[in-house]
Amino acid sequence: MVYVSRKEHFNAAHKLYNPNWSDEKNQEVFGPCANANWHGHNFELITTVKGMPDPETGFVVDLKQLSELIKAEVIDKLDHKNLNLDVDFMRGKMASCEILVMEIWKILAPKVDAITPHGKLHSLKLYETPRNFVEYFGE
Repeated sequence: MVYVSRKEHFNAAHKLYNPNWSDEKNQEVFGPCANANWHGHNFELITTVKGMPDPETGFVVDLKQLSELIKAEVIDKLDHKNLNLDVDFMRGKMASCEILVMEIWKILAPKVDAITPHGKLHSLKLYETPRNFVEYFGE
């Protein structure tokens, strides 16, 4: 099995806040991430596709097509946006990295299938900071 990865970047703001809780409880649980005026990150998204290379091209997936897909379906919708307010697929959801990466998976998995018969989406790794990241392998 070969694993092919593409890294993309976006900037976005968000707030971690549970509206069912008091401001005090939100501050206790989320700390500065519950800032009423939001906060931002320089995110890195690493998309990994696994499969066996096409015997004619040597590719599991054409990285140019993968990059264009990620940009059109994810990055353009997230970059320089407020995850809580501006992103349709995050509306009504907690804007944590865990939830965000799961929602990105729902978008990309079927679209990756459409651009390569030789690969499947294997994992998404979303870096919120250089030291904090989440990884998701689907359900």
